[in-house]
Amino acid sequence: MSVAFRRESDDEHLEPKFEIPLPPGPNRVTRAGLALIATRIEALERALADTDTDADPAAAEPIRRDLRYWRTRRATAEPTLAPDDGSAGFGTYVEVEMGGRTRRLAIVGDDEADPHADRIAFSAPLARALMGAEAGDEIAFNGKDGAIRVLSIAPIDLPAQ
Repeated sequence: MSVAFRRESDDEHLEPKFEIPLPPGPNRVTRAGLALIATRIEALERALADTDTDADPAAAEPIRRDLRYWRTRRATAEPTLAPDDGSAGFGTYVEVEMGGRTRRLAIVGDDEADPHADRIAFSAPLARALMGAEAGDEIAFNGKDGAIRVLSIAPIDLPAQ
């Protein structure tokens, strides 16, 4: 019999299932980021408990994959506060003027980032350009000198008293 007519199994024709990729670099988080991770883990654990694996054993696999990702993020989380010197950095709100428009950006961890809500990851090019800036500084961005003017900086998380 020709090899072309042989059938090994149904599984060999399925797309491979990969783990969710972890962002490169440190896993810096704000207090809100730690809470976000805990909330996601709790929700996934509830969803896993509610899944009927007897009826469909594969139904739990995506939930387990997501749970592995979030548990890894919790295990590697590095709670980080804003810089002490008042400069822009991780864990700060930075009010900037760009292109004639004022925006208040939050520099946060990868899992907390939401660019549409002006929450940018510390690894994003705009965040890297702002790192170390102080109020009143004009910063080059996208090859243009003075593209960003820093108006104010404030910490996201205040240190515990």
